[in-house]
Amino acid sequence: MNSAPSIQKLLDELERLPGVGPKSAQRIAYYILNAESRQAIRLAEAITEVKETVRFCQTCFNYAEDDECAICSSPIRDHGKICVVSEPKDIAPIERTNVFDGVYHVLHGALSPLDGIGPDELRISELLRRLSDGSVQEVVIATDPNVEGETTAAYLARLIKPLGVRVTRPASGLPVGGDLEYADEVTLSRALEGRLEL
Repeated sequence: MNSAPSIQKLLDELERLPGVGPKSAQRIAYYILNAESRQAIRLAEAITEVKETVRFCQTCFNYAEDDECAICSSPIRDHGKICVVSEPKDIAPIERTNVFDGVYHVLHGALSPLDGIGPDELRISELLRRLSDGSVQEVVIATDPNVEGETTAAYLARLIKPLGVRVTRPASGLPVGGDLEYADEVTLSRALEGRLEL
């Protein structure tokens, strides 16, 4: 692409975005250059606004524009059920299912001793504080089904169970439409362990 300093600066910034390589950055930059000025200004204003107005919910640590996010402040949500997730982005797919009617707690990461992420780097103490008044009956630990997520889930379960709170984990196993021959051993064993009666 053109080596004009302002274009190169835009390309450099776009390439810093996750999942955006040089070709994608070039496509986005061309789009912005060819768009009407007002459209480019709206994009810049939206980015500026989100950086200035969005903060973390003081209760669950999801993104919010007020002290509490819309989920925590909702009177129709079941505040006796908390779903623990690693990152704010993990809430959207759960919400799309329209199955979970409780509230959330965002850890902002998962335990990973090799990366220097221990319990003190996560929002675990805040979660335990939320459980201290006895109003929560169930904690669903929905961390990723990888080594870090499983380690985090096991650690949290050890802390929460003695409080008399039910601790659950979303079932994991075979995807709908999947073939048994392509399933790995861990996925297949989880599917068998979590089998349902018909």
